[in-house]
Amino acid sequence: MKYPKLKAGETPDTYVMESPLTEADVLQMAQQLAMLRLSKGRALTERRLVFSHLQTLLQFHDYEVFALLLLDTEHRVIGFRELFRGPMERASVYPREVVKIVLEHNAAAVILVQYDPSEDPKPSQADRTLTTPLKNALNMVGTRILDHVVVGYESCVSLAERGHL
Repeated sequence: MKYPKLKAGETPDTYVMESPLTEADVLQMAQQLAMLRLSKGRALTERRLVFSHLQTLLQFHDYEVFALLLLDTEHRVIGFRELFRGPMERASVYPREVVKIVLEHNAAAVILVQYDPSEDPKPSQADRTLTTPLKNALNMVGTRILDHVVVGYESCVSLAERGHL
């Protein structure tokens, strides 16, 4: 698009065009882009990019989410599956359900994803405790947990980086 040269007294906002896109449209496109970046076959090479894509994908939920990022042997994305929604202290994350989905997708590795819509995604003791039975169950079927990421509105916390895996 070519913009006209500014004349004396004009500012760049003189030529701001009205857009048929709404804020909701832009947010939806951002979420679709994040999902595309986490789509099948994409290799996950940088933790910070994964965090960014997860934040974009989940940040507009007003409820907690527990999900799996399913990976193959080369850590390429097989899929992203939301398993539970609602307060995690009341929602039970059943290891058998996690194992069932991992086996359905033949995943060699997973990243556990937990979205916390609060300002501070600091992992709780319950978050750390949740990891242990999932890790034990997945080890029995030969699937590794690479990380348990608590995603917040403005930041992400990796339990692997904190030594809780």
